[in-house]
Amino acid sequence: MAAAETGASTETDSRLRGVKQALISLSDKTDLANLGNGLQHLGFSIISTGGTASSLEASGVNVTEVEEITHFPEMLDGRVKTLHPSIHGGILARRDQEHHLKALKEHGIGTFDVVVVNLYPFYDKVTTGAISFEDGIENIDIGGPTLIRAAAKNHKDVLVVVDHKDYPALLEYLERKQDDPDFRRTLAWKAFQHVASYDSAVSEWLWKQSNKADTFPPSFTVPLTVKSTLRYGENPHQKAAFYGDKSLSLVNAGGIATAIQHHGKELSYNNYLDADAAWNCVSEFESPTCVVVKHTNPCGVASRPDILEAYRLAVKGDPVSAFGGIVAFNMTIDEDLAREIREFRSPTDGETRMFYEIVVAPGYTEKGLEVLKGKSKTLRILEAKRSGKGMLSLRQVTGGWLAQESDDLSPEDITFTKMSERTPGYSELSDAKFACLCVKHVKSNAIVIAKNNCMLGMGSGQPNRRESLRIAFKKAGEEAKGAALASDAFFPFAWNDAVEEACQSGIAVIAEPGGSIRDQDAVDCCNKYGVALVFTGVRHFRH
Repeated sequence: MAAAETGASTETDSRLRGVKQALISLSDKTDLANLGNGLQHLGFSIISTGGTASSLEASGVNVTEVEEITHFPEMLDGRVKTLHPSIHGGILARRDQEHHLKALKEHGIGTFDVVVVNLYPFYDKVTTGAISFEDGIENIDIGGPTLIRAAAKNHKDVLVVVDHKDYPALLEYLERKQDDPDFRRTLAWKAFQHVASYDSAVSEWLWKQSNKADTFPPSFTVPLTVKSTLRYGENPHQKAAFYGDKSLSLVNAGGIATAIQHHGKELSYNNYLDADAAWNCVSEFESPTCVVVKHTNPCGVASRPDILEAYRLAVKGDPVSAFGGIVAFNMTIDEDLAREIREFRSPTDGETRMFYEIVVAPGYTEKGLEVLKGKSKTLRILEAKRSGKGMLSLRQVTGGWLAQESDDLSPEDITFTKMSERTPGYSELSDAKFACLCVKHVKSNAIVIAKNNCMLGMGSGQPNRRESLRIAFKKAGEEAKGAALASDAFFPFAWNDAVEEACQSGIAVIAEPGGSIRDQDAVDCCNKYGVALVFTGVRHFRH
């Protein structure tokens, strides 16, 4: 007994004589052996817990377990290990405050110079397969965040590391005996951000467990992680970066943010916006479809059993706008389609090979990818998962954010109510549904003219609906006769306005939400010209 007490006393004296100490407690043990051996080589005494201590010892590192410092056993199934004054006193004590050091000496507590901690894999646990509420709770780390926050707060005296990628920089800093406040502050910032992101996942998970029917929590945090620094923003004089969203709700949500880039230049700010618009639009369609987008607006959309034909028709819809645009497909690109994309000439002159910024699809055959890469060194080739539904849509305004449910309604979810005397034929109603599916992706005020599962013309972004309608007819030309027209919102006027112009131009059926005080004028106008009119009851504004 006396010998044991003498050993403990010697160890405590050693810690109080200024021996450098590092506390290591990790769930993710990547590069742990290198870290432990590196610190030991630099003269550090390593204090550790459980599995981390075992891994270090297996790597030849001398370790003192936390229990030997606290003189208190791990308890409550591991819930309490490091929550002890002998640990947190040694982390939080300010070395420039004599009364802090005096208190440590009185209680036999040594200081820590380095704290290396990462947390229970809560995010992975709750996003990979079914997990019980009780199991989720047990995977919420308590001791880890407490250690990290304590060390980060006292970063002037304690180096805190939460990312294995920072181990080499830490060892280099210590080996050179540097004194760089910015390095310490950067590690502290990273530590607090690590804990904040972790807490946001726990908060989001708990909210959904207890408020399943409520979409909008009173407050929430969006955990963003930078994925790339962009060359510039919307314009060359604006700096920009791209961030990935680590919200639990977006796991397996698909979309452009998680797309794989197989070829081409890095994506720009505008590339991300346009690719997102194209992919969201083409993801709406079940049959083989091609969508061409320019400045976030679909300028060509076509569905056909033969995807090569769909591609040609989509480009033909507006070949001038399609040049330099984004082409998206909802099916795998094989060698034949890749060759068609590579060699297709503009319908405007039959000679100019079509140029695109981006091609995006859910997959590529090996040969298809090889052929497509031959089109251009700069062509960005993306592989994306189908965009999910039921997500929260956020948009920034000065000083705040707008949040709304995503617009997931499709024609299959909508009742098309006949308002006119004439009943639209089966093919006319099918054209109207196709036009409605397209128009929800066009910027308001939006008009789409379509026939035979092909968008013939669209008008977008005009301050008044009549101008958008005229642009759409200009694009569609003579093909507008017998086609369907869809509007994203009701027509405020009919006579001598948009509805009558559409009827006089030969449209067969008009689909609009209805809801105007002059709806009856639209009905009467369509009856006069023998045009079918259907109300959807659903508006698709897009600002």
